[in-house]
Amino acid sequence: MHINLYEQLANELGGLIASRVFAPGDRLPSIRHLAQQKRLSVSTVMQALRLMEDRGLIEARPQAGYYVRHRSRTMAVMTDAAHLQEPAFVGINNLLMRVLKANEEPEVVQLGSAWPLDEMLPMKRMQKIVAAVARRDSTMLSTVSCYETNHPEFARQILRRALDWGRLDPGEIVVTTSCTEAISLCLRAVAKAGDTIAIESASYFVLLQLIESLGMKALEIPTHPKTGPSIDALELAMNAGLVQAVLFIPNANNPLGCIMPEANKKRLAGLLSKHGVPMIGDDIYGDLCFTPERPWPVKAYDTSGHVMLCSSFSKAVSPGARVGYVLAGRYAQDVAVLKMVSSGATSHFFQAVLADFLTGSAYENQLRKMRRALSQRIARMSDAVCASFPQQCTVSEPQGGFVVWVSMPEQVDALVLHQRAHEAGVACMPGQLFSASGKYGNFVRLNCGNTWSPRVEAAVGKLGGLVHRLADEAPALRSAA
Repeated sequence: MHINLYEQLANELGGLIASRVFAPGDRLPSIRHLAQQKRLSVSTVMQALRLMEDRGLIEARPQAGYYVRHRSRTMAVMTDAAHLQEPAFVGINNLLMRVLKANEEPEVVQLGSAWPLDEMLPMKRMQKIVAAVARRDSTMLSTVSCYETNHPEFARQILRRALDWGRLDPGEIVVTTSCTEAISLCLRAVAKAGDTIAIESASYFVLLQLIESLGMKALEIPTHPKTGPSIDALELAMNAGLVQAVLFIPNANNPLGCIMPEANKKRLAGLLSKHGVPMIGDDIYGDLCFTPERPWPVKAYDTSGHVMLCSSFSKAVSPGARVGYVLAGRYAQDVAVLKMVSSGATSHFFQAVLADFLTGSAYENQLRKMRRALSQRIARMSDAVCASFPQQCTVSEPQGGFVVWVSMPEQVDALVLHQRAHEAGVACMPGQLFSASGKYGNFVRLNCGNTWSPRVEAAVGKLGGLVHRLADEAPALRSAA
């Protein structure tokens, strides 16, 4: 049978991908380079690449070329919107503290906590800025403001970054000590003990911790692994008067990595205004999304002041600076008062350091570098999971951030997996920690922030082997936790 030249090239490149000469996340040679190297026309090379796209082997990235796709197994969609569970008090704190303590032991391979390694962060540049700011105004190291929480230049940089999607009132900004503190202050400003907070399902365990610590209840909203929480389900809950506040991660949800479509964000903002319900949007991964354009937050569509946006620069610049912020809308005064009585002003010194870093092109360059690296590392991790975990397992396809969410056979208890993995020198986060109602017992979240290495690949292989063994054990082991 005659094979066209473009099919020959597609088969050749496909073979190189199968043998991992080109690994998931790797960039293929340019069209011009392939045409010159193979002595083919540009149109023939283009046909070959389109054929490989159709086969699911590669993907085109705007203004970047063609990249090897990671292997994926499609994750199941959310439960029907009409089947909402009852609000539940959260009870994960004790379990979470045990898991985090075990995961932080230095000898384990860190596939648990969602942090990038130091080598991905701009530490040398930050060290220079710290020294320059200290020389320029040493008084910031010896004094503290009792009433002024915001360093003017840092606040200005936040406003500048928001210009792409809206014009903000500077009075909305409250600088905090981390994004976590920002979310906690917002919860305290708009809800009280016993109130119900709508969250995504699955949702980041720290958000559940905050809800638990404040004596509030959580209502899990069915969430699609690609498009985020069901707005239909949330509307049903709002119409029934079940929800006093909403706490979502619309851009690169942790752990799913999904991004809420812009139409859903606009609809959500309208619902919040209609019902007078406040929303707290955790946007800490918004700058680390892999989309061609940075996705807008829900606050971009807010016309009534009910939407609060919380974020920080800890994931992309400096976790140790401990500087976050909230754009608090109509609740700004309440949040500012709570901030002052709970922790006082956030360090003006580190606000000034971050302001310097944000002033030029350094931050945008840092984001481009991180997005490229994280996208490649997620592809490597997904490929390794597909290669070593049982065939029934599925892997999320995150659109940002640096974690993947893995479903395992139903008989596999993620807490038992965590215990055995820890004994084998591997850290992971069991799925039970991402639900208020105890769901996701056969899920695990894996961190992709590590530099890909034989040690990391071996750790994923160990996890896969443990999942195989747990799936084969009968009767299935169940955790006593």
